[in-house]
Amino acid sequence: MNSPFLDTALEAARAAAEVIRRYYQRNLQVTIKADKSPVTDADVETEKVIRGIISSRFPSHGFYGEETGQSAIDAEYLWLVDPIDGTKAFVREYPFFSTQIALMHRGQLIVGVSSAPVYGELAWAEIGKGAWLNDKPLKVSDIDSVELGAISAGNLKTLASGPKWDRFGKLVARAHRIRGYGDFLHYHLLAAGKIDVVIESDVNILDIAACSVIVTAAGGTFTDLDGKALTLETTSVLASNGKLQSTVLGALS
Repeated sequence: MNSPFLDTALEAARAAAEVIRRYYQRNLQVTIKADKSPVTDADVETEKVIRGIISSRFPSHGFYGEETGQSAIDAEYLWLVDPIDGTKAFVREYPFFSTQIALMHRGQLIVGVSSAPVYGELAWAEIGKGAWLNDKPLKVSDIDSVELGAISAGNLKTLASGPKWDRFGKLVARAHRIRGYGDFLHYHLLAAGKIDVVIESDVNILDIAACSVIVTAAGGTFTDLDGKALTLETTSVLASNGKLQSTVLGALS
């Protein structure tokens, strides 16, 4: 059985999906935020709906949202929410955007929901209880060789200007398959055992918190590019089926 935390996250994700479908392909006005990322009325309304559901169930919990900001961020339980992760895709009307909802307990991520309502995927997980995609259980692959593995990479701007870029190129040359699925999709594929490694830079914790729970609960490993555990300040990702984590980390170090 789901915990009340996971049930609440799923309820919030489904309510968010209704808002998103109502706004999608409606030629929305776009505002550019201070960090040069876009925001629409859909982003803000979606987060307000999610926040309302969570706060009604757990009024003492903290909340960290992409659009409505932070409250009680030092609380024992902290919800991390990106209402539309991939607003650029949403605005340009292609389906690679999602709602990301995660719950952190004393610094540890324990619940994650990743909802892509237009693409047609809803993934969720709870640490110690497993992970699912559209009601089917998820399990990472058993691939244990880079030469047999599939790597997906995204948001590589920081990597391209840093010391890991040449090492990344050598790693790519070894891989059986290299793609850039990006956003929620490559994490769903990793958790389902369809690819084996995900590498990203230029992310924030709201982009990846929920997917980290899903990958971990499916048997994978999820760190930053230096092999460190995720925190609210994390800006990069090395996620894998677990069997390739140390190999890829060594190749990039």
